[in-house]
Amino acid sequence: MVATPIGNLSDISERAIESLLSADAILCEDTRVTAKLLMARNISTPTRTLHDHNEQERIPFLIQQLENGSRFALVSDAGTPLVSDPGYRLVRAAIAAGIEITSIPGPNAVVTALTLSGLPPLPFMFLGFPPKMEARVRAFEALRAGEQAGISSTLIWYEAPHRLVDTLKDLIEVFGPAREAAVGRELTKRFEEMVRGTLAEVLSHFEQTAPRGEITLLIGPPAEDDSGADDLDRHLEEALETHSVKDAAALVAGFIKLPKRTVYARALELSRKR
Repeated sequence: MVATPIGNLSDISERAIESLLSADAILCEDTRVTAKLLMARNISTPTRTLHDHNEQERIPFLIQQLENGSRFALVSDAGTPLVSDPGYRLVRAAIAAGIEITSIPGPNAVVTALTLSGLPPLPFMFLGFPPKMEARVRAFEALRAGEQAGISSTLIWYEAPHRLVDTLKDLIEVFGPAREAAVGRELTKRFEEMVRGTLAEVLSHFEQTAPRGEITLLIGPPAEDDSGADDLDRHLEEALETHSVKDAAALVAGFIKLPKRTVYARALELSRKR
């Protein structure tokens, strides 16, 4: 597994270049994208595609080739392979077959954005791309429920530029407009930008300036005085005075914007203590 630049081609390491030169073939997410890097570094190693749509069917052939002594370098279009990119299933198959694997570390947009954001670096949680449409709000509500259960972490996503504004609006709906946030755009490239502020401020910026390029989105952990967990328990205790556990959970979930399943589990726990 060979990490490649996320934008600036000068960020490739000597070990990465040596690995690409010495491999029998380079497994690429998109050979056209990788070709630009290979041409810049005069690397003529043959390339083969390995992406989400063909990875599973190609695994038996690739494992057989590896067992026969072939050496492959696995790359994604940019950054560290497997991190929101193809290759996981092949790596799992190689491990199961007892084939030696190694990783050549290097650029990664998640870590680059985290270090530039000004948000707490530890702990952090990378969540890939947010779901689309209604599923996005449900996913954010589940994360907020985790916070109300005591989880505190900087949260990081990749996002497409045409969806960024809608995603920021959904984050505000669930986490509130005052939550600290940052958006990294075109990291390591000529027009690199890091927009920092509250969710409301970041949204305002991108409503006025349409986002372009590769996007990494971050929000900070809840503030130390966040009362979410206490609010949930208080509302449930009040509802349980006059409602069944099921009805109390449905009532509270409706206005506190948390998954019904999560609220029901907490209501059940509180009812047992009464």
